[in-house]
Amino acid sequence: MFFQETTPDTSGYMIAGYAITFIVMALYVASIYLRTRNLNQDKTTLEEMDKPDQPGQTNAPRQR
Repeated sequence: MFFQETTPDTSGYMIAGYAITFIVMALYVASIYLRTRNLNQDKTTLEEMDKPDQPGQTNAPRQR
């Protein structure tokens, strides 16, 4: 009598758990991608700012 109960069907919870896990991982990967893209844009901007405006010009600070 005690052991005649069937095992509960928890496959819905398993599928929900996997779905939530994959969604969180996808958001994390997208976040890393966006951060890397923004970092590369910032790097390019800083490199452009560091270039001299005219040939032969340096960006060294002037001595007084």
